[in-house]
Amino acid sequence: MAARFKMSKKGVGQLLRSPMIQADMLFRAEKIEAAAQGIAPVGGPGDPHSGRYKESFYVKTTARGGRRRDRATATVGNRAYYARWVEYGTEKVPAHHVLLRAAQAGGD
Repeated sequence: MAARFKMSKKGVGQLLRSPMIQADMLFRAEKIEAAAQGIAPVGGPGDPHSGRYKESFYVKTTARGGRRRDRATATVGNRAYYARWVEYGTEKVPAHHVLLRAAQAGGD
């Protein structure tokens, strides 16, 4: 006799918000954060912000993330006010894509 499976949407939702999944998201985000810190540009000797970008990465987790607020998520970001310019570049400064490259590498 073939096995039967009946999915419980409530059960799947509880699984997606569980501490186990949240811990895994945190683990992955911390690996991405470490990779981003490893490839982050650091200014030269005359730069007043030398090292600030590299030190400004953070990780935050929540059990109510995603588009529908129905799953555990972790976010890696940077608190430096000029982080978007480092990531995407300007007319004078090339884009470094630090978080993009760290996420693509998967934190390896």
